[in-house]
Amino acid sequence: MSGNSFSEWNISNNSNSTSNNTLQSPYCNYVGITCDDDGYVTEIDFTSWFLTGHIPSDICSNYLPKLRVLRMAYNNIHDGFPTSILNCSLLQELDLSHSKISGALPDLSPLKSLRLLDLSYSLFYGEFPLSVTNLTSLEQLNFNENGGFRLWKLPEEITRLTRLKRMLLMTCSVHGFIPGSIGNMSSLVDLELSGNYLVGQIPAELGRLKNLESLQLYYNGLVGEIPDEIGNLTQLFDIDFSVNRLTGKIPESLCSLPNLAYLQLYNNSLRGGIPPAIGNLTSLSMLSVYLNFLTGEIPRSIGKYSDLNGLDLSENELSGELPPDVCRGGKLVYFLVLDNQLSGRLPENYAKCNSLIRFRVSHNSLSGQIPDGVLGLPNAAIIDLGSNHFEGPFPNSIQNAKNLSEFYIQGNRISGTLPLEISKATNLVKIDLSNNLLSGPIPSEIGNLGKLNVLLLQSNKLVSSIPKSLSLLKSLNLLNLSNNLLSGRIPDSLCQLLPNSLDFSNNRLSGPVPVPLIKEGLVESYSGNPGLCASEYFNSSSANLPPCEKIKNRNRLIFWVVGVSAFIIILGLLVFLKRRLSRESVVMEQGALSCTSSFSYDIKSFRKLSFNQREIIEALIEKNVIGYGGSGTVYKIELSNGQSVAVKKLWTSNTMDLLTDQLFLDRELKAEVETLGNIRHKNIVKLYCCFSNADSSLLVYEYMPNGNLWDSLHQNKGVLDWPTRHRIALGVAQGLAYLHHDLLPPIIHRDIKSTNILLDADFEPKVADFGVAKVLQARVMESSTTVVAGTYGYLAPEYAYSSKATTKCDVYSFGVVLMELITGRKPVDAEFGENKSIVFWISHKVATKDGVMEVLDKRLSGWFKDCMIQVLRIAIRCTCSTPALRPTMKEVVKLMIDAAPCRVDACKTSEKIKGSHPQD
Repeated sequence: MSGNSFSEWNISNNSNSTSNNTLQSPYCNYVGITCDDDGYVTEIDFTSWFLTGHIPSDICSNYLPKLRVLRMAYNNIHDGFPTSILNCSLLQELDLSHSKISGALPDLSPLKSLRLLDLSYSLFYGEFPLSVTNLTSLEQLNFNENGGFRLWKLPEEITRLTRLKRMLLMTCSVHGFIPGSIGNMSSLVDLELSGNYLVGQIPAELGRLKNLESLQLYYNGLVGEIPDEIGNLTQLFDIDFSVNRLTGKIPESLCSLPNLAYLQLYNNSLRGGIPPAIGNLTSLSMLSVYLNFLTGEIPRSIGKYSDLNGLDLSENELSGELPPDVCRGGKLVYFLVLDNQLSGRLPENYAKCNSLIRFRVSHNSLSGQIPDGVLGLPNAAIIDLGSNHFEGPFPNSIQNAKNLSEFYIQGNRISGTLPLEISKATNLVKIDLSNNLLSGPIPSEIGNLGKLNVLLLQSNKLVSSIPKSLSLLKSLNLLNLSNNLLSGRIPDSLCQLLPNSLDFSNNRLSGPVPVPLIKEGLVESYSGNPGLCASEYFNSSSANLPPCEKIKNRNRLIFWVVGVSAFIIILGLLVFLKRRLSRESVVMEQGALSCTSSFSYDIKSFRKLSFNQREIIEALIEKNVIGYGGSGTVYKIELSNGQSVAVKKLWTSNTMDLLTDQLFLDRELKAEVETLGNIRHKNIVKLYCCFSNADSSLLVYEYMPNGNLWDSLHQNKGVLDWPTRHRIALGVAQGLAYLHHDLLPPIIHRDIKSTNILLDADFEPKVADFGVAKVLQARVMESSTTVVAGTYGYLAPEYAYSSKATTKCDVYSFGVVLMELITGRKPVDAEFGENKSIVFWISHKVATKDGVMEVLDKRLSGWFKDCMIQVLRIAIRCTCSTPALRPTMKEVVKLMIDAAPCRVDACKTSEKIKGSHPQD
């Protein structure tokens, strides 16, 4: 037997031997093989051997007639479900989970002796095998994570499995109602129906399952109230009804369950208070009820009598003070109560919650001083105290926060100086101290925080100069020091941080602006500092700065005037100045008239510009039009320096009434300019500048010579090969991951589609058109916005009916783009059926025997078949109808890297390597 293939098995009973001596059966000594006293193989356990191949067609009929246990989890089984196993009439345990096995399932009725059937985390499709209801000896049934089945309902016949202890059917396309007859399956210990399409109420009959220990119904569409009868299940230790549409109150009866350790009811519509008796549970480890409409106070005794591990009460309407004994058990890891109406002080003993990893109390009305030691919790990764009424000095105990990654204290009344001890929290990645009353200098020691990605100090009273040590923060992506009292020069060394976002505006800075800031056109980053100037190497007007030489002359003149007291000299000087100013006034008036007549646009630039307004405006003619979008006309303009730019001229009041035009500017122009202007990522299209006046607005972008992805795929411009398509998909994924995970606040694009993916000369992708993007505040859960946007065919189903956009909506749209790349087809096509999309078409194709191969673009080389199927799996995950089951864009990037195209020679190798990860 090969170490990496089981396509040929050599384990069999020797038919030429009449001896029962196991010494004559050497295979009984093999690892993973168990034999009986007669030398017959009774058990095979090849779990996690990473084997590839197929199970022999006569495994039991000829080779292993007494096989009782077959464990093949975490392998790579070919050719679908091995029907030869149906001949194993004595088989009691069959585990083929996590083995990449796919296809339709046969009638499983012949396996009458089965006690355990585990086919979880596979790729089965077609009809769910209701024949399992005939396997009356079953004690464990596990089909978790088989989302390819056609929708099916739990049949009444399921109650025939009277011995069943574990029924695990998470994410396997169950819909309809939960039949009350399940209450008759008295042997059940674990019931898992999460991630499906169940509707209706939770049946009160479940209260008859006296042996039930775990009840998992999360991520469904269940409605109504939680039955009081659940409180009869005295063995229950784990309840999870999260992400449904449940209403009513949390039943008091749940507080009498003696073994209840985990109670998760988050993301429902529960109202009323948290029952005070829940704090008396001695076994309670996790209470998660965030995103409901709960009111009243947090039970004072919570955590006092149990070893509480996690408490998440966020996004409710809770009031009153924080519970004082929440950390008494010494095991609290998560304490999340943000977005409520809590008041009072932080209890002093919270400073002793050394086990905490995430501590978030932001967006409440908490007040008083922060107890000394809270900022120095040794294991805390996130401390979030933002948007409260905390006051007093900044505690220097933060030096003990050796594990702290994210620290938020913005929007409070913290005063005093920023202690240099903050530099000892060397794992800090994000710091937000904005909108406080901090004074004094920025400690130079902050440059020791080598992992720092975000530093927000704006809107304080910081003084002194900007420390040069900030230039040591090579990972810094966002630095905001605006609206302080900082003086001195902008250190040239900070420009090493470009092209990241820097903001020094509205301070008391002086001296020449560093050359790179002017070259990048970052006018907004240094505005509001009257003492700043531009060196003689630049046109000072384009930098919106006075020339430095003029400031020097002015300062010398002032010094001379102050030093001379003679009246006649002063009088002479005044005469001189009067004549000079008069001449300059004439010149300025003439220049202003000329400028007004030629250029009536205000300009807001974000990068170094190699063109002027005249060159752009004069080129806005019909022959340069390259397209029309939902928001305006797009021009390609070839500049005199040989560079090309794309200009979007937004629709104006000539075609819309004044009110609509104003609304458009608020929604489209502001979003696009503010979002794109400060973004620096290789897979996000560059916005150079914006021209605007009362009549029209122009957005000037980098020009992408290969147009958009839609045209490249669907307009017969030649066939993109699979490596190019994969590179495009990976680049888009990286751009979206940057928007979702690397920006503060994060950005939801909300209109990802192939026409908004532009391609440069090397077919590198750039995400474009942020006209419908929204900047959302970072929170513990994803924020949402309710302005409808997006394009049919790409819209996530929950966005289409709820109008609430989350990052998972972008993930869904990206999944549709992946499907375009894989199939070469449009998202909506008459072939798919009326009102049907590519997602529907693919889901039904892969449910047939040969459907997977039918969806692949037939114009592409077959060498990349396995690689394309890997990406198809990613696309199917991204377009899962349940948002929470979709991966994040960070996860998608990793999956796409793992699915990198095979080398041609590797893809030509023999069948034995099929299914392994391709390597570049």
